[in-house]
Amino acid sequence: MRAFVRLAAMATNPNKIKSHRLALLANQLRLYKAPPTPLDAPASDEDAPVVDARGKVFSPMAVAESSAPPTLARPDRFHSKTAAVLICLFEDSKGDLRVILTKRSSNLSSHSGEVSLPGGKTDEGDRDEKETALREAKEEIGLEPSLVSVVTTLEPFLSKHLLRVTPVIAILDDRDAFKPVLNPSEVEEIFDAPLEMFLNDENKRSEERNWMGVKYLVHFFDYKTEDKRFMIWGLTAGILIRAASVVYQRPPSFMEQSPEYKTPYP
Repeated sequence: MRAFVRLAAMATNPNKIKSHRLALLANQLRLYKAPPTPLDAPASDEDAPVVDARGKVFSPMAVAESSAPPTLARPDRFHSKTAAVLICLFEDSKGDLRVILTKRSSNLSSHSGEVSLPGGKTDEGDRDEKETALREAKEEIGLEPSLVSVVTTLEPFLSKHLLRVTPVIAILDDRDAFKPVLNPSEVEEIFDAPLEMFLNDENKRSEERNWMGVKYLVHFFDYKTEDKRFMIWGLTAGILIRAASVVYQRPPSFMEQSPEYKTPYP
């Protein structure tokens, strides 16, 4: 049985989640505490983070903040530019967890056609990263916030250009109630993939990259549906590896980021 089923002794949360298994998972994730991170420095205008004109989030690098190079502790190296992405989970007919993903519009000026999570740069009016992720998901794919339960946030990830991206995990209890409405200027397709695949070494390859003097791994997952293939990599893959580790309470079967990095999971 999956790790989240082991919480059967816990009381289910009454907040809109009807599925017993998803309610148990929600309780598990609400108890999750992201590891502390050393980065809390003022903004700088040097080397501004790269996002596209619409503020969408994509990067070939994904480094958990707790394992970032020590040089980032310098106040002049870190930028307080922030963004959030939504990891929207639901159960399929077999009871397995799946995550909603998008394929970026081919008309975008940067990273067109790439796979990403719904999300984008923080607006001034956003109260927190949860509101950013939900707002962006509604704008991109028509996901009404009332359909999901936000259960936790993961530690921020840093993109190649030091954009601080916070993953927000939410549970979609009734997948059939979600009727996607794609914003064609941003999203070309919507699809879903099994969350557990991001812990397995199948259909995956990795490349070693040097970032700020430290070697890190960039992961590429080749996902095939009945008639389409998608490459999930970079920031999106890195975030989903971490999300799957938290949900299933076990590390991936491969090295996650770098030899110096110690996974926070048993």
